[in-house]
Amino acid sequence: MKILFISMPSLHAVRWIENLSESGHELYWFDVLGKGALPTKISMQQITNWKRRKVPYIKGEYFLQRKFPVFYTTLQPFLEVTANEKLAQILNEIQPDLVHSFEMQSCSYPILETMQKFPHIKWLYSCWGSDLFYFQNQPQHESKIKTVLSRIQYLHTDCNRDFLIAQSLGFKGKHSGVIPGGGGFHLEQFLPFVKFITERKIILIKGYHHHVGRGLVVVKAVQNIQKTIEKLGFEVVVFGAHPIVIDYVKDNNLPYVVHDRHELTHKELLQIIGKSVLYIGNSISDGMPNTLLEAIIMGAFPIQSNPGNVTAEIITDEKNGFLIHNPNDENAISDIILSVLQQPELLREAFEINQNIAKERLDYTVNQQKIVALYQQIENDLCE
Repeated sequence: MKILFISMPSLHAVRWIENLSESGHELYWFDVLGKGALPTKISMQQITNWKRRKVPYIKGEYFLQRKFPVFYTTLQPFLEVTANEKLAQILNEIQPDLVHSFEMQSCSYPILETMQKFPHIKWLYSCWGSDLFYFQNQPQHESKIKTVLSRIQYLHTDCNRDFLIAQSLGFKGKHSGVIPGGGGFHLEQFLPFVKFITERKIILIKGYHHHVGRGLVVVKAVQNIQKTIEKLGFEVVVFGAHPIVIDYVKDNNLPYVVHDRHELTHKELLQIIGKSVLYIGNSISDGMPNTLLEAIIMGAFPIQSNPGNVTAEIITDEKNGFLIHNPNDENAISDIILSVLQQPELLREAFEINQNIAKERLDYTVNQQKIVALYQQIENDLCE
């Protein structure tokens, strides 16, 4: 098949696409956000550097885009080449058999108009993160989401929850089954970073704090029990921290190591996870968090929020991890952390359970077979 991928330049998109390196399909990638080339060695034609102005920049455009996005969208085709216009050109030129878009709001909304004009081209959509769970009840998004879901023939999700949501919003096509958002993980590459439990002295916190992230709540939860943590010999590390988290740690003189959103490479983060006794991620909305999956692989005991019961699909509460039932309750999170640190046998048992989960559900080869089979099914459908 000719497959046209549409995504932001994301590590997860790269990892997914590279599963098809030996599939025999003809691969293309459209840089829908105009952010630049996708860093991959796979043989694939990349369509980048396409954005063009039709008229010189007009003062006030940025204000309109921020404050009145719907109105700006109606003006945009008169101001610049849009993703819809460019996609129409691409579809006419390469005539793909399948368009595969990753993510809804930034990468699927902008191409909807054109995809409606090319109904014979099959569309596969990968649901990422909060695409459906967070936006489904917002009036300005609900109708667009439903329109996209009514147009696509194939849906990939990283959890069962989002498949059920898609069905409730009108999706009637075929589901890929649950596959991690970036495909599987090369477990053998993780092994050198995995330390014995007795060697782990880090409590690791994901520091996202924005419209859905609640990392600051976890920082405060740890602050509540700081003296106990110090007595037990643990240090606190925060990664991916937004400014509000960084400022809070500084203003309160907390003895934490803090890394901002772009400070660590993926390899550096994995090395830290492999030295961590606990990994804590907290949000009011997410899909199946990739960092949670990496924590499971690396042997860090996971404590994770459970929006829409998505985390419960891989974490059995108080067995191979703990679920945060109220992401805004710092005292409850403090209690969970203390409980886990006082149960060394639980840490050892969870480590073994999660190593088996990694092999059975997260391994690269296992998931590559699912991904290759997904495209084979689509190809078979085209031949019918």
